[in-house]
Amino acid sequence: MADTHTQSSGLDRILTLEIARVTERAAVAAARLRGHGDEMAADQVAVDAMRSELNRLPIDGVVVIGEGERDEAPMLYIGEEVGNREGAKVDIALDPLEGTTICAKNLPNSLAVIAIAEKGSLLYAPDVYMDKIAIGPGYPANTVALEASATDNIHAVARAKGVAVNQVTACILDRPRHARLIEEVRATGAAIRLIGDGDVAGVIHTTDPDETGIDIYIGIGGAPEGVLAAAALRCIGGQMQGRLQLNTDEKVARAAKMGISDPNKIYTMEEMASGDVLFAATGVTDGNLLHGVRFTRDAIITHTIVMRSSSRTVREIKARHQDLSKFD
Repeated sequence: MADTHTQSSGLDRILTLEIARVTERAAVAAARLRGHGDEMAADQVAVDAMRSELNRLPIDGVVVIGEGERDEAPMLYIGEEVGNREGAKVDIALDPLEGTTICAKNLPNSLAVIAIAEKGSLLYAPDVYMDKIAIGPGYPANTVALEASATDNIHAVARAKGVAVNQVTACILDRPRHARLIEEVRATGAAIRLIGDGDVAGVIHTTDPDETGIDIYIGIGGAPEGVLAAAALRCIGGQMQGRLQLNTDEKVARAAKMGISDPNKIYTMEEMASGDVLFAATGVTDGNLLHGVRFTRDAIITHTIVMRSSSRTVREIKARHQDLSKFD
């Protein structure tokens, strides 16, 4: 019981301003380069800023979902230890710049994102693709399933929502690999919102279809984004399933080193993000979920959401930062 109390207290200490500062700093760094066409530079400054702020936190953290595996990512790689090492032991999933292409082109829905959970609570997986399906709260359990066809899932959402199929909208990443999926969904009569990048935002948008117009997210995207999206849904409510795309012997071997013995396993939302979870996202560019960073003559304005699974609390923080030195 002592360990549980200590960890919960650790999460309490970083609940709002502290975790928000991490994504705020990464978002501001990336926003300085939005529209400049340099994805790598924008991603690197966001990584550097997030890492610097993370190491100020009173946590003993390990990155379980990060910028890549150790041999491929110089910073914030999977397995990297962060924090000041004096607080609770926690798992961290992060994407300092979700939607690098979006930021480089100054298009909607680029975010700086992080999830922090009690140690052992987040899926520890290699940096591969993940097949995903997600819907928001208010539906009966098991309304959708990865093993069902897209057609069946679209019809299931329509029935559960009490609307005609042509009033359902699916969010899908605009990728060649989704050509057949897009064709199948359109054949049902449902609408599709194609997005160029940013599938964490795409999944989160299912939680408020009246505002975003998105009822269901379907398709293959990054596994890191899948775990982050699951963490967000744990806080807000909803349903999600994911299956890692371990389609080569090399990927199966990498996953096995991380403790994944079944390469075909379908993970529920709770298996991807369990325990007490904190989630924060700050807008880099304007989007359906958050406003992007604003630069004025004497201030920087950020828009952040911070959520916690145990209390189902969603805090919206619109901050005006007048001490510009902290973003240098």
